[in-house]
Amino acid sequence: MFQGVLASVVASCIFGGIYYLAPLLQPLTGEQIFGWRMLMTIPFTTAWLLYSGQGAAVWALWQRVAQHWPFAVMLLLTSTLAGVQLWLFMWAPLHGHALPVSLGYFLLPLAMVVAGRLVFQERLSGLQTAATALAACGMAWEIWHAGGLAWSTWVVVIGYPAYFVLRRVLKTNSLAGHWLDVVLMLPVCAWFAFADASAGATGWQSVQATAMLHWMVPLLGVISAVALALYMAASRLLPLGLFGLLSYVEPMLLVLAALLMGERIQPGQEPMYVLIGAGVALLALDGAWQMRRPAGARAA
Repeated sequence: MFQGVLASVVASCIFGGIYYLAPLLQPLTGEQIFGWRMLMTIPFTTAWLLYSGQGAAVWALWQRVAQHWPFAVMLLLTSTLAGVQLWLFMWAPLHGHALPVSLGYFLLPLAMVVAGRLVFQERLSGLQTAATALAACGMAWEIWHAGGLAWSTWVVVIGYPAYFVLRRVLKTNSLAGHWLDVVLMLPVCAWFAFADASAGATGWQSVQATAMLHWMVPLLGVISAVALALYMAASRLLPLGLFGLLSYVEPMLLVLAALLMGERIQPGQEPMYVLIGAGVALLALDGAWQMRRPAGARAA
């Protein structure tokens, strides 16, 4: 369990850095950044896949496709779900949705806990339950105060739980499954990177014309590969509920990045962040307690 917790926390820190990095990649658009990010990520992810000896796992997944065609449809669905989230993550900081998307990541652990309970019958410890209740109160306050949530918030809240549940059901929650998700979205990514000229220039033209992008785009690929692999490892190593609760680390960092980029918490949102912050504190206390207990006595 320690390895899963560590992988989740490190991945969250890297994702927070990527969120802050997005505006620095202009004049690339959000779609172009998404395209370049995945194109730059796939060589490193492929190298990691081969180094870890999971090439055979990819072949096994392709054999399942040949034997059962609906499985191919499900792979396309998981790839689409992942692609939408990865696109939104790069698009939001450029279009004033950094805080709404961060809000979605705050609500995501609650959705993950519900999914874990309903689909996999996972159980939470007392402190985890209290942390979830505090976060739920915070989100209820925001829904009552604001009268609803932005569409970008709902995309995160609904899309990510569906993605992780589907991966577990299909037994593709591994590096091989993640690699296939990325490979299947590459045609769309290539179009965004080389053909999309909606902002007046293609992504390739913007990279050629901007010296800083010559090294920043490859750097984005390296750190993205590391973060995504760690995140996928955590989703496989941890129970879905605990994995979701640990995801509170990332939105805290995303909020910080959004504030550094100039977005501001609106008046009346303070109670939500206080309640969620208290939930995060309880979660940290629970994590410390779990680490002190003997391995056989730790909560699943």
